[in-house]
Amino acid sequence: MGRGRVLITGGAGFIGANLCHRLLSAGVPVRLLDDLSRPGTERNLAWLEATHPGGPEVIRGDVRDPELVARAVEGVSSVFHLAAQVAVTTSLADPVLDFEVNARGTVDVLEAVRRQRPAPFVLYPSTHEVYGALEDVLLADTGTRYAPVEPVQHRGISEARSLAFHSPHGCSKGAAEQYVLDWARTYGVPATVFRMSCIYGTRQLGDEDQGWVAHVVFQAMAGRPLSIYGDGKQVRDVLWIDDLVDAFLLARARPAEVAGRPFNVGGGPLNTVSPVEMLDLVEEITGSRPRVRLEPWRRADQRWYVSDTSALRAAVGWMPRTSVREGVTRLQRWAQEQTPEAVEPRAELQEGAAP
Repeated sequence: MGRGRVLITGGAGFIGANLCHRLLSAGVPVRLLDDLSRPGTERNLAWLEATHPGGPEVIRGDVRDPELVARAVEGVSSVFHLAAQVAVTTSLADPVLDFEVNARGTVDVLEAVRRQRPAPFVLYPSTHEVYGALEDVLLADTGTRYAPVEPVQHRGISEARSLAFHSPHGCSKGAAEQYVLDWARTYGVPATVFRMSCIYGTRQLGDEDQGWVAHVVFQAMAGRPLSIYGDGKQVRDVLWIDDLVDAFLLARARPAEVAGRPFNVGGGPLNTVSPVEMLDLVEEITGSRPRVRLEPWRRADQRWYVSDTSALRAAVGWMPRTSVREGVTRLQRWAQEQTPEAVEPRAELQEGAAP
C-alpha cells in the first residue's frame, strides 16, 4: 500500500470511517474532510481518534466551499470522494441542495485535483440507482423474492446497461459520476467510479434512507417496528464493508487499469437477499423479529438489482469474500457492544423503512 497522504471527503461517515481505519492501521497518513452533519459522524471521529492517536488530520467543512476543498486536496496522493447527500427523500424535498452537494461539490473536488501536479488518484462512489427502475427486466415471484426470468440476467447488471435517472438524487449522482469520468478523459485525472449496491457493516447505524440491512438489525434488537415499502420481495446484492474497502484499495493500487471507467460493485449473485428473507435471517440470528408495516411502493423502486462485478474482478482481481449470513452475524455482534444511546435513531426515524 502506497504511503502518500490520502484525502477522504465525508471521512467520518460509515464507509469513510472504515476506510480511514484501514489506512491508518497500515501506516498511511489520512486527511479527513467532513462537516459532521450526519448523525453518528462525531462518534465515528471520536472512535478514530481514540484508536489512532495522532491521526487522522481533520478539516471540518463542506465540499461546497471550493477554497476549503482546494486546501484539503493539496499535497495528497489519492482522494476518496465520499461526501454526499445520500437520501432520495431529501433530494425530493430539496433538489437544489442535493445538486449542490453531489454534483457541484464533486466538480469542486475535481477542479482542485486537476490543479495538482501530478493529479492524485480519485475514486467516486456512485449508486446502482443510476440504472433507473429496470422495468424491462422480466421477473417471476418465487415466494420470498423476485428472480429474473431470462438466465443471462442471473449474472447481474453490467456497466453496459444504459443509465436512466428517476429522482433528483439519481440525477445528481449520475451527473457527478459523468464529471468524474470526463475529467479522466479530458484532463487525464486518474479517476474511477464505483456504482455501488447495498453496503453494510460495522459503524453503520442505518435509517429509513440509508443502510437498510443495519436498520433491520437494530430495529429487531430494540423491539421497534419497521416499515417496508412494496411487498418486501425486492432483491438487492449486499456487500460487507471490509470487502468494499478491499476494492477501494485495489483500485488505488492500479490506477491505470481503472481510470476513466465505471464499475458495478456489490455482493454479486452469491450475496443477494430480499427484505422478507432478511427479516427471517435477522430473527434467526438475534432471536427477535420487528413488527412490519407494508407501505406503498416507492417511485421507480427496482424490484431486482444485482451487480455484475466481473469487470472489476478482471481489472484488479477483486471478489467479495463475506457471505450474507456471516456479515449479518458480525454486524449483530458489533451492535451488541454499542451503548443504547449510540444506536438510538433520531425521533423521526423511530419507525424506519427498508427498501
